Amino acid sequence: MKKVLTIAGSDSSGGAGIQADLKTMSAHGVFGMSVITAVTAQNTQGVFGIQDISPQMIAKQIQAIYEDIEVDAVKIGMVSQVDTIQAIAQQLLKYQAKNIVLDPVMVSKSGFHLLNPEAKNSLINQLIPLVTVITPNLPEAEVITGLTIESEKDMEEAAKAIFIMGPQYVLIKGGHLESDPVDLLYDGKAIQRFSTKRIATKNTHGTGCTLSSAIASNLALGFPITEAVKLAKEYITVAIENALSIGKGVGPTHHFYSLYQRAGLE
Repeated sequence: MKKVLTIAGSDSSGGAGIQADLKTMSAHGVFGMSVITAVTAQNTQGVFGIQDISPQMIAKQIQAIYEDIEVDAVKIGMVSQVDTIQAIAQQLLKYQAKNIVLDPVMVSKSGFHLLNPEAKNSLINQLIPLVTVITPNLPEAEVITGLTIESEKDMEEAAKAIFIMGPQYVLIKGGHLESDPVDLLYDGKAIQRFSTKRIATKNTHGTGCTLSSAIASNLALGFPITEAVKLAKEYITVAIENALSIGKGVGPTHHFYSLYQRAGLE
């Protein structure tokens, strides 16, 4: 069985973060492992508090995994502090981590800032050069590049600007476009488009975590990047189409819909 490590924050409501990552990995038939970077108090209505895990403990978690278990892919999510980013980068370099997917989580859907402003440069200088693919949405891409993104042409320019920072691939997610969403995958030479129709639902909590974890799972399973992204897009589309109306706010996607359907539970 392939093994995938998620390095991210915990979501007490179970829809995003570590919890969404592990559900996604299980749905893909890979063994999920976790390094928790922060504990959040949140639900479908918002984030109400964050307690960061110490960089030393984060490093120890990574060491504990790599000293014992082979890791086939890594997904990185919420990393809010400079020291946290430094600790993660040092450990991933030490263990020569492969198939790294970075979801640069910066702001929650409720508007809570999850990345310390001082940490942006560390993210750009220390983590982005290590990754196989980075998966920013439009607001995140704007923060990383300083560009204003309002069209597919703007997305192309942002992808090229981020690619210069060192990742092997850049996937710019276009869900914030007013038109039907299109994601752009850039490899330094060509841009590939992944288009879907917009799904009429407010329940999209954890979509970024889920997509990036699905990509990491597919990379671990041996799929090339284009196929890994394509399959992940298909997975998240089904999960959003069958999202769960849980809570009073933005509900989560349904990570196990296809599995439940096969088992006769839907």
